[in-house]
Amino acid sequence: QMWQVGKRQASRAFSLYANIDILRPYFDVEPVQVRARLLESMIPVKMINFPQKIAGELYGPLMLVFTLVAILLHGMKTSDTIIREGTLMGTAIGTCFGYWLGVSSFMYFLAYLCNAQITMVQMLSLLGYGLFGHCITLLVTYNIHFHSLFYIFWLVVGGLSTLRMVAVLVSRTVGHTQRLILCGTLAALHMLFLLYLHFAYHKVVEGILDTLEGPNMPPFQRVARDIPVVSNAVLNTTAKAIALTL
Repeated sequence: QMWQVGKRQASRAFSLYANIDILRPYFDVEPVQVRARLLESMIPVKMINFPQKIAGELYGPLMLVFTLVAILLHGMKTSDTIIREGTLMGTAIGTCFGYWLGVSSFMYFLAYLCNAQITMVQMLSLLGYGLFGHCITLLVTYNIHFHSLFYIFWLVVGGLSTLRMVAVLVSRTVGHTQRLILCGTLAALHMLFLLYLHFAYHKVVEGILDTLEGPNMPPFQRVARDIPVVSNAVLNTTAKAIALTL
């Protein structure tokens, strides 16, 4: 029995190590490469006649998603919203990771229907590095509150990162109709997500928290009770009775 238990634990540990070893190539990247890919994510490619190269790593996109979570937390804390830390962290992580994983899965399914030459890991990497423009835009506009400045960054910075992704998908898709459907869907989702994070995210989170935690109750105030006025006759009678007793 001891041999069987030890063998079972050893096989379980070996399988866990094997699973971790499978994911290791996707995170084996140098910081210099990540920096170069961040800069490339803001520069649209010009050559679309042949498929453009997409980095098959997830370290940079994962760090960008966590950076976006931190920026959303910073934006909520600098506003007048007073909420619980755990709920705030959960909503930010759910929003960012939900967009990254959900939209990547949807676009991969759409790319499969349009016969685009792209894998799921490449789609995750492409969309993840595309969030670099969102991080820059939100970091600036959360600290400098001007709607005109946001629209400028939305068009320039967000537009450049979106054009980069669109150009890469165009180079990997054959057919004008397929290119229009695939790239139009990705551009609309990516640009609308940035608008949502800037204008509607805070209001949606506040509404969810009001539903979960209830409305903010005013502080409890103590009110002095009304003491009935005692007549002088009653006080004199009580004093005389106490004096006779003593």
